[in-house]
Amino acid sequence: MRVFLTGATGFIGSRIVPELLAAGHQVLGLTRSDAGAAALAAQGAQVHRGTLEDPAGLAAGAEQADAVIHTAFDHDFANFVANCEKDGRVIAAIGEVLKGSDRPFLITSGTGMGSPGPGQLADEDVFNLDHPNPRAISETTGAALLDAGIDVRIVRLPQVHDTHRQGLISPMVQIARAKGFVAYIGDGANRWPAGPVDAVAKLYQLALDKGAAGGRYHAVAEEGITARAIAEVLGEGLGMPVRSIAAEESTAYFGWLGMLAGLDMPASSAKTRARLGWDPRGPSLIEDLKAMDYSAI
Repeated sequence: MRVFLTGATGFIGSRIVPELLAAGHQVLGLTRSDAGAAALAAQGAQVHRGTLEDPAGLAAGAEQADAVIHTAFDHDFANFVANCEKDGRVIAAIGEVLKGSDRPFLITSGTGMGSPGPGQLADEDVFNLDHPNPRAISETTGAALLDAGIDVRIVRLPQVHDTHRQGLISPMVQIARAKGFVAYIGDGANRWPAGPVDAVAKLYQLALDKGAAGGRYHAVAEEGITARAIAEVLGEGLGMPVRSIAAEESTAYFGWLGMLAGLDMPASSAKTRARLGWDPRGPSLIEDLKAMDYSAI
């Protein structure tokens, strides 16, 4: 298949490109820059120029493809809600050009959307509309397209990591530097799931080749690492003290991240592994955090 991949030069997308090529697909990768175009060409992919601010331009890329994988997202988390809304507009625009076809459309969400309730493992077959993560917009938009007959599949992400980036944990480093200490809330027992980036990239390829319309897949290698364990390894790497703060101090310390920092969000990938034969391997989140060069962040 010829696959239109948004976010093709990004943290996860740049790893998806070789997975798709190795599986025999052609890749039409989205980029906004000359450097991105050169990187894609060097990998053996074709180039489509565009931005998230121009949904029609992205839809034009989808028109040229047999399948679409959408991983691009604006990671300016200070404007997280607005960027989730923008993602919904992009998904809707791409979906319009896929109507009336059987072309798969893989979109990206977060594992929190599968939480059946506080402290319970997020499940692939659950879509919790009451979860506080605004990324729900991506799934509700995708659900409307699925109802319209489009082959929509969802990959839900945990904290995706290597030794350079770790999802929402990366901004915590900047917050700690600004505050002078690393914090966790209460006893720090709340958990976040994680997955190494190369294993996550492989999951997208499997969801394309083996997935089904309406399928939700969890890119989870570790079901839950406690906030305290994360904070302690960050403190060690930064050479900073680690402290517990009260829940009411969360917004003052974490800012925009405060709405998520104290949530207990463990997630399972048991159904994903069974349905797609996914076998995530690679370093643990803590291993990557310990191996990270904190001076480079």
